[in-house]
Amino acid sequence: MKRALAALLALAAAGCGSPAADLFVVSRSGADRNAGLTMLVSDDGTVTCNGKKHPISNGELLDARRLTRDLSKQAELHLVLPPKPGSVLSYKVRMEAGTVSFSDTSRPLPTAFTQLEVFTKNVSEDVCGLRRD
Repeated sequence: MKRALAALLALAAAGCGSPAADLFVVSRSGADRNAGLTMLVSDDGTVTCNGKKHPISNGELLDARRLTRDLSKQAELHLVLPPKPGSVLSYKVRMEAGTVSFSDTSRPLPTAFTQLEVFTKNVSEDVCGLRRD
């Protein structure tokens, strides 16, 4: 009994102060200014853009969690959608479930992918201050 209690207490103590889980990492590339972006979204309500950490709003955190759920099935398949001519931005999203890659001109583009594009744009510009021309 004492051993079981000691083991339980050790596990509980080990969980305290552990880092928050990462929801996903978006790598965005393109030719224009500030297109290059590495954005890590964490479940503790923070985002790290190109190495600099920022808090995100509760609404943005909820959006990120929803995107994680919505992208998981495609990520498990390691879905890669090739770009069509005229592509400006390319995205690679890594998460626990796997990876997806696509570009702004890839077709057919699942709804979750376009939502990720909007989320990435909004957070990189409004939270991280990285404006594209």
